[in-house]
Amino acid sequence: MFNEIAVYDTNQLYGEMGKYRFLQFSDDAMQGAIDLKDLSRIVLEYPRAIIHLMEYNNPSFENLFIIGHGIGTIASHYPDRGVTVAEIDEKVVELSKLFFKYRKDNVIVGDGRQILMNEESNSYDYIILDAFNKKGTPLHLTTTEFFEMTREKLNSRGAVIMNLMGKIKNDKLIDAIHSTFRETYVYSKAFSLPGADESDIRNIIVIGSNRTIEFQAREMAGFLEIELGQGHIIVDSDPQFL
Repeated sequence: MFNEIAVYDTNQLYGEMGKYRFLQFSDDAMQGAIDLKDLSRIVLEYPRAIIHLMEYNNPSFENLFIIGHGIGTIASHYPDRGVTVAEIDEKVVELSKLFFKYRKDNVIVGDGRQILMNEESNSYDYIILDAFNKKGTPLHLTTTEFFEMTREKLNSRGAVIMNLMGKIKNDKLIDAIHSTFRETYVYSKAFSLPGADESDIRNIIVIGSNRTIEFQAREMAGFLEIELGQGHIIVDSDPQFL
């Protein structure tokens, strides 16, 4: 309904030989990967970096809300903590169970913003936004109103972590999302993987909180701290929502 979805097996992933399986949308964007010889291994860099940010800033966190299921990498990593996942495409959930060994029954099918809106206030330590459509991060998950709602759902130590795709320089949408994010959260940091050129499209991780944010560079799976530019503030009444 939402994307053409493919599941591939391959003997090489990003130049590393082995036995891998990954899930991909029609725009060639990889949504998750597993090492078939070591299912406990987290293959992709961005979930490893997100896990470090969560555990370093709040090692005893208990409750996590994730928008965007993929193959369930982060949710699977925490079998003994309270994890709620929102995924708009039930086919993604089905494939995660059929091909990627996802075993938990904690995914709610539907729009992540609507599902989160119905959650209790002050109930989460972290909210992770890892949702994509053909145009990138869904715009209704990037507005001032959405970020204010996330703040209401987090406890006093809580933080929002976003996985975005874009350029680190002169990317109007990335700059706008980050600037809008900073309107809600006092502290924020942004990270990206290195690239050959500033115009390369890459994963960008943004974290925001009303408490200071710490990290250890050697544990960030290759992600480096970056400074993003100033952009416009995105609101629900923008023309693209009408």
